Amino acid sequence: MATAEDLIEAMDRDGVDCSVVCGFGWSDLSLCIEQNDYTLESMARFPNRIIGLASLQPAAGKPALQELERCMRLGMRGVGELMPDSQGYSLSDTALLTPVAEAVASRGGLMLLHVSEPVGHLYPGKGTAFPEDVYHFVQAFPQLTVVCAHWGGGFPFYELMPEVAAAARNVYYDTAASPFLYRPQVFSTVASVVGASKILFATDFPLVRPSVVLKQLDSQPLSPEAKEMITGGNAARLLGLSTYGQHSEAEALRPEEGIRNGEHSSLHRHRDVR
Repeated sequence: MATAEDLIEAMDRDGVDCSVVCGFGWSDLSLCIEQNDYTLESMARFPNRIIGLASLQPAAGKPALQELERCMRLGMRGVGELMPDSQGYSLSDTALLTPVAEAVASRGGLMLLHVSEPVGHLYPGKGTAFPEDVYHFVQAFPQLTVVCAHWGGGFPFYELMPEVAAAARNVYYDTAASPFLYRPQVFSTVASVVGASKILFATDFPLVRPSVVLKQLDSQPLSPEAKEMITGGNAARLLGLSTYGQHSEAEALRPEEGIRNGEHSSLHRHRDVR
């Protein structure tokens, strides 16, 4: 578990100015609300440094929509991380997910999904939300901006198929927990398939600190422009951060992490001149 103070300390240590944070996908909506209260409080205590996503249980029905409306009215930028396995549904259950997905899309928000690889080693929290489920989900909600955590469980590689690429035009991939899943070449490989404009730098803090993932990225033969998109430009565009590009180079926005009450995923500003 991580507190807001833990996050800010890590951000200061590794040169992160702003983080997009998210909570766990609790099965009990009351826990989601408790999580959201803490995140909103943290946003108020650390303005311009913490941007929140709402923890939500779609199966809760109308109360979940009311909580979503509250969170976005108070400044959150969307919903996440949805965790189908722990919350008791499938991403292909469009009847259940339609009210939340449509509400997020109508408010111009994004939805962060926990996605796992259908092959490879087992680990706590891996889950069974695989690329096939993502495909069903994005086909059902083409107007929704979707961020697939953990490199989308390999979903970007399926964008080599034209029909998948068309369905995934509003899909982005974060790099959370990348060192535990893939070799550093995943950055350049995925960029060659879907373009650097669809990759969002993320860590999974406190499991992984920002500097570890940045080291992986810096080792790859990507252009400075591509790295800038991955580490800030893409997230700033998705979140409508109009101040991006108006700071000095030493204050440029870079995407990073999110507090999942103990994990993190998606945007930051990096103070270092890189």
